[in-house]
Amino acid sequence: MANANVRVRFCPSPTGNPHVGLVRTALFNWAFARHHGGTFVFRIEDTDAARDSEESYQQLLDSLRWLGFTWDEGPDEVGGPHAPYRQSQRMDIYRDVAEKLLAGGYAYHCFCTAVELEARRDAARLAGKPSGYDGTCRNLSAERIERYRAEGRESIVRFKMPDEPITFTDLVRGELTFTPDNVPDYGIVRANGAPLYTLVNPVDDALMEITHVLRGEDLLSSTPRQIALYKALIELGVAKEIPAFGHLPYVMGEGNKKLSKRDPQASLNLYRERGFLPEGLLNYLSLLGWSFSADQDIFTIEQMVEKFDIADVNANPARFDLKKAESINADHIRMLDVKAFAAACEPWLQAPHANWAPEDFDRAAWEAIAPHAQTRVTVLSDITQNVDFLFLPEPVFDQPSWDKAMKGEPAALLTTARAKLDTADWSDPESLKNAVLAAGEEHGLKLGKAQAPVRVAVTGRTVGLPLFESLEILGREKTLSRIDAALAKLAG
Repeated sequence: MANANVRVRFCPSPTGNPHVGLVRTALFNWAFARHHGGTFVFRIEDTDAARDSEESYQQLLDSLRWLGFTWDEGPDEVGGPHAPYRQSQRMDIYRDVAEKLLAGGYAYHCFCTAVELEARRDAARLAGKPSGYDGTCRNLSAERIERYRAEGRESIVRFKMPDEPITFTDLVRGELTFTPDNVPDYGIVRANGAPLYTLVNPVDDALMEITHVLRGEDLLSSTPRQIALYKALIELGVAKEIPAFGHLPYVMGEGNKKLSKRDPQASLNLYRERGFLPEGLLNYLSLLGWSFSADQDIFTIEQMVEKFDIADVNANPARFDLKKAESINADHIRMLDVKAFAAACEPWLQAPHANWAPEDFDRAAWEAIAPHAQTRVTVLSDITQNVDFLFLPEPVFDQPSWDKAMKGEPAALLTTARAKLDTADWSDPESLKNAVLAAGEEHGLKLGKAQAPVRVAVTGRTVGLPLFESLEILGREKTLSRIDAALAKLAG
């Protein structure tokens, strides 16, 4: 049922190029918010100055717009009652909350050095005990703290975890329990005063009144820490309630390994550059952990929003299958109105994608061939080599195609086909087909064998758009000229 009180967030860090796992997370959050008539908050987690960049931030904005996502609150002039929506602009808020946690006894200063921490971890491992932080600084006396400071020791701020199990119901995985020995006290502020993700993320969720946190499985281990922090924030009056958590399944790549940002097939830019439609890519990504129905894989984003429920997300890892992604994208290309398809292809019909001069582009020819091309392309970038024969002064021969088609006595067949095409009705593709069929019969060849040399002579390839419709659009003069050029090539 619709619930306008639903508030979810998508909070990426602006580091590197956006990847498909990140998009899947954004999609599930966005669809959940739209399904319930709730609020989709877009927040930027840019507190890591060493890794974050303005270029990556702009890429995130551009990518979300390309995908068709709109946000109800967030950066880039959208704003909202909880602005600003970039964490780098909220540092005073985090400092204030950290001070409240310290004053309330929920956090403490930790003076342990890196060397001391590592030595104690090694000792715990050798003893077969958990190697997390052992609470050494949890109850330091005022005198010990003063001595450490006099020695020039720096301190971080740690949150004090409760000494009891933490149980919560994951929206995807059901009830989960974490015991205290597996969730030790953790850092929330660096020694230089910079707040850590472990603090800023739940603080922002609390202040922005997020009701559902839908995020990747890799963040599951941090959930009990955040729940404990939420309870402290509620007692301090900073938070109103603990949000519901749902952890989305891993997206697996080659070799059943988690798809990482470094995997070539993980980059969103790759799919955009190849000419995936946003609708096609989102349709496929939605299937990585969720299904529309047992017998339907192709659907619109509107249909997904109508049906999406986080309770239907599968906890098992989902494998990224490029071939299936391409197949689904091809189906969405077929679903386009032909005018919309022609418009979508425009970037690939111009430089730098096109290998013909701008003045050689014939818009009338393109509009005529578009309905035939729409049924043949998998991604929009396929269009360039499918229609280049229309706009290049002469075809670029693919050598394997030439070798495959020009067997037997191709010159004799092409000579006969040329003569018959010369007298055919060029306004009727069926007449052109009959001309090539008749030429083949004279040489004892069926249509498939007869048309192969003609296709390669005219288009440069053995595979392409419907041949006789292509010849009609190319026209008699160019077609016959190319057959003549092929005959000259055969003659050596």
